[in-house]
Amino acid sequence: MKQIKIIKATQDHFRYAQEICDVISDSAKVRGTGIAKRTPDYIQAKMENGNAIIALCNGDFAGFCYIEVWGHEKYVAHSGLIVHPNYRNQGLAKKIKEFTFNYSLEKYPSSKVFGITTGLAVMKINSDLGYKPVTFSELTDDPKFWNGCKTCTNYEILTAKDHKMCLCTGMLYDPIKQTPKKEKWFDKKILKRLKNIKQTMLASNKQLLLWKK
Repeated sequence: MKQIKIIKATQDHFRYAQEICDVISDSAKVRGTGIAKRTPDYIQAKMENGNAIIALCNGDFAGFCYIEVWGHEKYVAHSGLIVHPNYRNQGLAKKIKEFTFNYSLEKYPSSKVFGITTGLAVMKINSDLGYKPVTFSELTDDPKFWNGCKTCTNYEILTAKDHKMCLCTGMLYDPIKQTPKKEKWFDKKILKRLKNIKQTMLASNKQLLLWKK
C-alpha cells in the first residue's frame, strides 16, 4: 500500500498549486456540477497563511483541502477538498477532511464550521464528523463568501433565490452544540432523492430565467 502523508501545506508546496486547480476543475467537469474556480495564486495564499492541507505520496500530489475564515472568525469553512484520480477509492478524502476538521478546531476553537456541497460523499463525511444540514440563512452572511460562487455555473440560480437556495446543501458544525456520535441523520438514498428533486426544481427555474432574458 502506498504511503501517503497528510500535512499542513507551506510555501514549500507552491509548486503543486496549478495541479491542484486542474484536478479540482477536471473533477467538476466529470461530475457535471458547478464549482467555484480557484486560481494558483489563491491556493498559494492559503498555503502561505497556514490554512491549507496537502496529501503527498513520495513527492506526488495526492489530495488537498483548505480553510476559509468568515465573519471575523465566527465561521470557518473547508473548501477545495479534492483527491487526485490516482489515489481515489482509498478513503483518502475522509482522512484529509478529518485532518482539516481537527486542525481548524484547534486553530479556531470558537468558530462554527460550515460548508456547501453537491457531493453525497462529502455529505457522508461531514455527517460522521457531526455536521448537520441547515438552510443557507444559518451560514455566514459575509458577501465575500457568496462572491466566491460567482464562477460557479449555478450562480444565477443562487442569486435568483436571494442566496437562500441552490443545488448545494448547506452543512454546519457548531462546537457548542455538537452532534453526539450516536446521532446519525445521514441516509444516502433519501439525500440522493432530495438532491434529484431539488435539481429538477432549480433546473426548471433556470430555464425560466433564460426564457425571461
